[in-house]
Amino acid sequence: MKPLLEMRGISKSFPGVKALDNVTLSVAEGEIHAIVGENGAGKSTLMKVLSGVYPVGSYDGEIHYDGALAEFRSIQDSEARGIIIIHQELALVPLLSIAENLFLGNEISQNGYIQWHETTRRTRELLARVGLSDAPNMLVEKLGVGKQQLVEIAKALAKDVRLLILDEPTAALSEADSDALLDLMLELKSRGMTQIIISHKLNEIRKVADSITVIRDGSTVSSLRADTDEITEDRIVRDMVGRDMAQRYPPRERRAGPVLLDVANWSVRHPDFPERMAIKDVSFNVREGEVVGIAGLMGAGRTELAMSIFGQSYGRDIQGEVRMRGAPVKLNTVSAAIAAGLAYVTEDRKSLGLILEDSIQRNITLANLNAVASNGLLNEAREAQVAEGYRKSMNIRTPGVHQRVMNLSGGNQQKVVLSKWLFSGPEVLILDEPTRGIDVGAKFEIYGLINELSAQGKGVVMISSEMPELLGMCDRIYVMNEGAIMGELAADDASQERIMSMIVTRSEKV
Repeated sequence: MKPLLEMRGISKSFPGVKALDNVTLSVAEGEIHAIVGENGAGKSTLMKVLSGVYPVGSYDGEIHYDGALAEFRSIQDSEARGIIIIHQELALVPLLSIAENLFLGNEISQNGYIQWHETTRRTRELLARVGLSDAPNMLVEKLGVGKQQLVEIAKALAKDVRLLILDEPTAALSEADSDALLDLMLELKSRGMTQIIISHKLNEIRKVADSITVIRDGSTVSSLRADTDEITEDRIVRDMVGRDMAQRYPPRERRAGPVLLDVANWSVRHPDFPERMAIKDVSFNVREGEVVGIAGLMGAGRTELAMSIFGQSYGRDIQGEVRMRGAPVKLNTVSAAIAAGLAYVTEDRKSLGLILEDSIQRNITLANLNAVASNGLLNEAREAQVAEGYRKSMNIRTPGVHQRVMNLSGGNQQKVVLSKWLFSGPEVLILDEPTRGIDVGAKFEIYGLINELSAQGKGVVMISSEMPELLGMCDRIYVMNEGAIMGELAADDASQERIMSMIVTRSEKV
């Protein structure tokens, strides 16, 4: 097939780091091309070169698009040629309507006035193309993440997209929303649209991709085609990490000790709709050295449960009892929860877990500033020493601890969040989607860290939407649905089928 895009010998450096080293990429017209690699491999940097975020002259190599040399000096240059990128962090304005978002900066106007009738008509057409029937005047903040992702694609279609690039498009989506998005990609392909997908979910890659480019440490490792090469997850993983990973989940000796955390009869009302019970009479416990999973579909109440326990960060009229090592504790503030020995790694690391504009050093010490202060004054030398220790022990890939967190890859950002909470000295860690949006290599490192924590006698609560992850890592699994515990399974008795059976039976206890 004729290539629509060729990137030849692309190299890009930053102070102290060579992000891309002679990368080659060829994307055939009308195909879905997947780019995979570990966090920090250079995938996003390569796409920023393509889109003009890093303009011509700031990198070495050439971009050939539609048979001619392309020199993009800005995003506007690439978009004018039909190259549109949808980033993992959606670029929608929540308080504007769908129609306003679709044509923001690209308004349909005449004599300086926006033509609202035509804007609404075009919006309906575009929404229909992506399978949405919502009203054009609906505020984006009222839409779920899955629908917002489809609105982003509709926005790209409004710009006459020819090459659509989707960066981790399903990272925050439920399984049903992910399937709908992948089906839409296949439909767009049937209409002749060329697409590039960046994803860590290898099963999704195998479902939609016609060809795959694997990048490792800033270099192209392999290029595979679905119609001529045998593409397996093991082969992709081997190319991504540079070694075979016979075990996705590192082995761990299971030795549960006395009960560390005991939550009894926990009930929470919705913060905005007090007539609605968000958490309904939940009871569970975690023992020393134990990894306890909480399974459930999106909206089951898992995050709400975790946040309401951790300093009552969610909900109102909270009832129930929490005991640490048998003694009742009051967890009515985040400070009280930390003092009691709890830590909570949020599922949304960028909005709630990190201060992106600040340094690695400052983020790591944020939850335990007293440990790096003397007489109320921050000891920056001590702070830097602590951060450097975690940089080495957690294998955070960065030139130094003064680097801003926003410049790190997703996996390295997650390691900074974990470092922050480990420095607070917790006895129980609640990990909410701890491997979301990170690659298999970084996942394996985090799994190893969880095993180390359990070996030290810590208790770990692991919330995950990936059932294989829960089955591979946990000693016991609680299953939640509609704010209630449906049942509990020991590791040896658990399976995806049994977990789903508990979820669909709703109120039936096992």
